[in-house]
Amino acid sequence: MEVEDAAGIGSSDASNGPAAGGGGGGGGGGGGSALIFLGTGCSSAVPNARCLMQPPDPPCPVCSQSLLLPPDANPNYRCNTSLLIDYCPDHTKHSYILIDVGKTFREQVLRWFTLYKIPHVDSIILTHEHADAVLGLDDMRAIQPYSPTNDIDPTPIYLSQHAMDSITEKFPYLVRKKRKEGQEVRRVAQLDWKIIEENCEKSFVASGLQFFPLPVMHGEDYVCLGFLFGEKYKVAYISDVSRFIPSTEQVISKNGVWQLDLLILDTLYKEGSHNVHLCLPQV
Repeated sequence: MEVEDAAGIGSSDASNGPAAGGGGGGGGGGGGSALIFLGTGCSSAVPNARCLMQPPDPPCPVCSQSLLLPPDANPNYRCNTSLLIDYCPDHTKHSYILIDVGKTFREQVLRWFTLYKIPHVDSIILTHEHADAVLGLDDMRAIQPYSPTNDIDPTPIYLSQHAMDSITEKFPYLVRKKRKEGQEVRRVAQLDWKIIEENCEKSFVASGLQFFPLPVMHGEDYVCLGFLFGEKYKVAYISDVSRFIPSTEQVISKNGVWQLDLLILDTLYKEGSHNVHLCLPQV
């Protein structure tokens, strides 16, 4: 799937190998922008570990096939949901914007960053603070420049206030700016926390690209963020949703403010329903 322009929004799915044509894998070279799907799996990823440890009879057709092919050619091997935007508006300088840093982030780096020759991450955007979106944050230090004293430029990270409050409890050492008296220096990821509003009208800019938050319900007790971005071509990325709230539905509808060129949407099951995710019959 390719959608290219001067601002470049190309697309490729890492779980199915490189995209044809330009995009994906700038690595400082030429070419336009691209979308690289680092993961399109559920919170426990695919395959399900228990399904392989205690195979049902008959075997699950997804998990049983997941180890038969290499991941780049295997649609049944999927990491936590995550999108890398290779933003290259002038076809020369690439900026890499990462949406979500989940439990499988290190594996995504080893498999897909190396394949697409991604040299760094310029900014991070979080959809929410669940484990499959944030538990890889500690591993950011492995792709940042090495400094035993943490004397490096921090990576900007954009998130809601609710996500910030939760991450402060999960990763206090990533948020704390000052050491306590007598505390040793320990190398940790350096992040610059930037609060964004859960409001379709309150845009922000990450690494030169404008984003509009798209609040949606992820279960009736939880608000998750999707994002609208793109210059010539408009892309809406909504990774965790069970119901659209009216303001977001209006923005992405055919009669809305923006005419979408690409909608990337959470659909958990091929059949049936789920309480915190959309499934294919509801789409």
